[in-house]
Amino acid sequence: MTKFLLAVHVIAAILAIGPVAVAASMFPPAARRALAAGPGDGDATGPGDATHTGGSGATGTLRLLHRICRVYAVVGVVVPVFGFATASEMGVLGSAWLIVSIALTALAALVLGALVLPAQSALVQGDGTAAVTARLAMATGLFNLLWATVTVLMIVRPGSTTGA
Repeated sequence: MTKFLLAVHVIAAILAIGPVAVAASMFPPAARRALAAGPGDGDATGPGDATHTGGSGATGTLRLLHRICRVYAVVGVVVPVFGFATASEMGVLGSAWLIVSIALTALAALVLGALVLPAQSALVQGDGTAAVTARLAMATGLFNLLWATVTVLMIVRPGSTTGA
């Protein structure tokens, strides 16, 4: 059962967190291009037109990347669910490396939900500025750094007897 839970946990992390990390990283440069292009970027409407639902030009790119981040963030909830199940099955719930990983995962979720997604929404709706894009890039970098740290902790597992 442990191997099954661990496999689902790892696959879920790759398939759910990976797309968020990539799409979120692509968003700030796309937003900078959209801000620089302004209303004449090839869309029938400007980047700030909330009624535009097309997929062309800079606005369409921003909408697509934002949607990927929102959808996969929700799907990503399965990662800690199977992580807790795996840790419980392995009997490591009290391990320091796991507690730190849980805290960093919670912080990453907070950064995503409180900083990244709202800034993306503002930029998609045309309410963003270069300063918003810069803060978004920083928050996205922090989100990715947190997940990279969790990944390293999951592999190295300080104090583990596996020799990794």
